[in-house]
Amino acid sequence: MDAIVFNSIYEIASVEVGQHFYWSLGDYEVHGQVLINSWIVIGVIILGGTLTTRELKTIPESGQNFAEILTEFIRDIAKTQIGEKEYKKWVPYLGTLFLFIFVANWSGALIPWKIIELPNGELGAPTNDINTTAGLALLTSAAYFYAGLGKRGLEFFTKYIEPTPVLLPINVLEDFTKPLSLAFRLFGNILADELVVGVLVSLVPLIVPIPLIFLGLFTSGIQALIFATLSGAYIGEAMEGH
Repeated sequence: MDAIVFNSIYEIASVEVGQHFYWSLGDYEVHGQVLINSWIVIGVIILGGTLTTRELKTIPESGQNFAEILTEFIRDIAKTQIGEKEYKKWVPYLGTLFLFIFVANWSGALIPWKIIELPNGELGAPTNDINTTAGLALLTSAAYFYAGLGKRGLEFFTKYIEPTPVLLPINVLEDFTKPLSLAFRLFGNILADELVVGVLVSLVPLIVPIPLIFLGLFTSGIQALIFATLSGAYIGEAMEGH
């Protein structure tokens, strides 16, 4: 089942829209602009984490205070979706997902990527590329099966014939559609937001699209929250068995 999901999303991720800047690695070609964007986002997260936690104090101040609030927020998501007993070991994973998607989404709305010229394609939010969102969805799919098999062993697969074997095709289809929905929901929302803002900026004065830009920032944050929350819910479902 896991292999089927991986292969299907890999085929979807191979679909191209527009021009891309490629790097050749041996016999393989990778989307260079997506890697550049992702490295920038990862660098921002690492820098922010370093600056806010380098001098930890008993009474937190501005940067440390923000880091602790963010950590508690992610802990609450994990505890709510996964459960009191198992949530702690999944906080780093859900936190990494949330931070990467949040910063990636906001980078597309706030950074004028078009001023950086590439031989082909252009820079933008990593999450407006289906390869990135498909990769994130595959991580959650792998975490889903890892959590289920780690907690329940081979008994995990009995869920496909519960409450009756007649539902086997539907239960298999359900696990197949989970990563697909995660990938396309995030990709579609971010791509649509950038396209709408880009078209309006080219057609009307700058002041008119500003409300849509703020709406896009809000939507981008919500999409990061939805992705992390659903990932936690799927992991919790795998360990509970229902």
